[in-house]
Amino acid sequence: MKIKLYDIAHSRAGDKGNTLTLSLIPYKSDDYATLRDQVTSEAVRNHLQAIVAGDITRYELPNLPALQFVCQQALTGGVTTSLTIDTHGKSLSYALLEMWIDV
Repeated sequence: MKIKLYDIAHSRAGDKGNTLTLSLIPYKSDDYATLRDQVTSEAVRNHLQAIVAGDITRYELPNLPALQFVCQQALTGGVTTSLTIDTHGKSLSYALLEMWIDV
């Protein structure tokens, strides 16, 4: 069965220059293994391919439990130089949650 990430997780976004950080936190800690297995750097790259131009690095935080993705070249230059509406990338946490996974 396919579901969207927002069905089992929430996300937060942060920024530093042209780098976006996205956290992915399951509502229930039992779902962490599903997220760890399904939401890889490659899967996020494919999902956000029109937004993130650089590398995506995933960090596993099993004690929280959470995943963090550091996305390079994702904010069209960064807060002080970008002309986009969402220069901080806060709405990109919702873009991540639109990703489909298998459960």
